[in-house]
Amino acid sequence: MTRISKLSYIFLVTITSVLFSANSILFSQTKQTLSDGKYNYETVENDPLKARIYTLDNGLKVYLTVNKNTPRIQTYIAVATGSKNDPHDAQGLSHYLEHMLFKGTDKYGTSDYAKEKPLIDTIISLYEQRRQTEDPELRKIIYHKIDSVSYLASDYAIANEYDKMIASIGAQGTNAYTSVEQTVYVNDIPSNQIKPWLELESERFRNPVMRLFHTELETVYEEKNMDIDNDNNRVWEVFYANLFKNHTYGTQTTIGTVEQLKNPSIKKITEYYNERYVPENMAICMSGDLDPEKTIALIDEYFGMFAKKNVSEFVPPSEDPILSPVVKEVTGPSQEFIRFGYRLPGAGSREADMLVILDQILSNGAAGLIDLNLNQDQKVIEAYSSTDINKDYSVFYLGGKPREGQTLENVRDLLLQQIELVKQGKFPDWLISSIIANMKLNQIRAYENNDQRADAFVSSFALGIPWEKYIFNVDRLSGITKEDIVKFVNENINNNYVIVYKKPEKI
Repeated sequence: MTRISKLSYIFLVTITSVLFSANSILFSQTKQTLSDGKYNYETVENDPLKARIYTLDNGLKVYLTVNKNTPRIQTYIAVATGSKNDPHDAQGLSHYLEHMLFKGTDKYGTSDYAKEKPLIDTIISLYEQRRQTEDPELRKIIYHKIDSVSYLASDYAIANEYDKMIASIGAQGTNAYTSVEQTVYVNDIPSNQIKPWLELESERFRNPVMRLFHTELETVYEEKNMDIDNDNNRVWEVFYANLFKNHTYGTQTTIGTVEQLKNPSIKKITEYYNERYVPENMAICMSGDLDPEKTIALIDEYFGMFAKKNVSEFVPPSEDPILSPVVKEVTGPSQEFIRFGYRLPGAGSREADMLVILDQILSNGAAGLIDLNLNQDQKVIEAYSSTDINKDYSVFYLGGKPREGQTLENVRDLLLQQIELVKQGKFPDWLISSIIANMKLNQIRAYENNDQRADAFVSSFALGIPWEKYIFNVDRLSGITKEDIVKFVNENINNNYVIVYKKPEKI
């Protein structure tokens, strides 16, 4: 982030405050239900994106916003399922399924599905046999069989056919990602290619075939090896495992364990797909040069045929309070650093809103207490604060790297001193209003881009925050006062943290 002086920052946010102060009181969160003659949809008064939110008869959510800056449309197909939903004995399943959704169906990705299917069925059966076998030699024999049958099945697989087909309609940025709350499939398409895109995507989600599982497993396993070799990732894993003793945020990771990657189950992945990839748990999010009425009719044509099916609700386990610092250590070759943080209620809560403002008071890249007192004064090599706000819980964390001759404990104490300043109200009275004004300016800039507009839909959907609340989040934050923050930090940010010391490897 570009470093600017405190005076420049004040000037920027003061001008921004003038721009927005007159408008903020006009914003309304009133939700309306309207009709285009065939489909009902929800809108929110004064929504800057003028979003239409449809719900098909089968439960599928559709978020549409028009932006005619370019003749293209950013699309996200979101499934409200992620690593937190993985079965405990099949961790990494959501991420692995994301990979498999690029391998085709019984209609594409294959030269002869009738001949390929018996081989795939055999591979599925062999993987189950291997999972239930403990004898190492017998496991090797079964794996050799899997290898042999996979080689035969690969003769019928057409590798990368989805990528070639989606590229043929002019799609860009084709990708997907898995996080703790969601799995999302991404494409940027020309505005005149909505129908072929929907035709391909509806087929893709209709009946994915778990082909080329053998080779894709090697790709995922390599990702895990990179995680293991990365000190920062190892610190994250230890950090979250101690913040969340019961919740899957801490008890499992997105990629999964080495042991479970060595014992995959295509059967469990298919069962998971059938349980979680259902209309009620999915959303199509689009922003760009589109006609909402024509677009929703096409979406209904191609995705309305998916059967309605209820999805089981995730019930987050409760966590015991942290009453004193939990101290952990990780060693590795990278430079030493610390990370510590606090567990609080999740997205949409008052506490999560407070954390957003607290984070900016401490670290906003320009005039935060950490920025001014630690980074600009060069008291440490690096220091920061940040948030990780998920559906069930939020995490507020801080970290830093020591200067030569400085201990990790010194860095910790310097960061805790900045929190103490907030508790005492020793930060400028103008800072919160300036933060809010800057947030509004950044939001306006972000919503000029289709990817940010569509991604806002994904976040609202995956976090379970109603659009009328999500879209006016900055205006809601503007009601937070200095007194609110001081009270909140004194009550919630104390010795109830988990800290991980990343130290050099012991020789």
